[in-house]
Amino acid sequence: MLRNGAAQVFRQLVRHQSTDTSLILERSINRVQLLGRVGQDPVMRQVEGRNPVTIFSMATNEMWRSGDVETSPAGDVSQKTTWHRVSIFKPGLRDVAYQYVKKGSRVLVEGKLDYGEYVDKNNVKRQATTIIADNIVFLSDNIRGRDQ
Repeated sequence: MLRNGAAQVFRQLVRHQSTDTSLILERSINRVQLLGRVGQDPVMRQVEGRNPVTIFSMATNEMWRSGDVETSPAGDVSQKTTWHRVSIFKPGLRDVAYQYVKKGSRVLVEGKLDYGEYVDKNNVKRQATTIIADNIVFLSDNIRGRDQ
């Protein structure tokens, strides 16, 4: 029994100190939730040999009051807007988003962060951060299709 227990401890020690990533099976989380407004109507793009993707921009706002709020509740309110690029590859969601999301819509986007590189038209290597959406909740009342 002691020998079997020592073998298990040794295997765990080797697993954690090994550089072979196939032995390490840890869970991790890459999860994003954004609540904001759509900045542009979605576009659908397709690169040859790849599945189509629906892309739109989305703005989130952060607000804060400057100064000591307890002594001066009428302090200056500041706001920062952050823009995000949302890409949708999931076939059903991609098509629904293309048809119903429009500029100004308030939406909740759930997905994961993705970092990539591309070469722009001036041959300069650029980095891009994208939210790969796997769920969208429509919060605006004024949702309508593209053909209306």
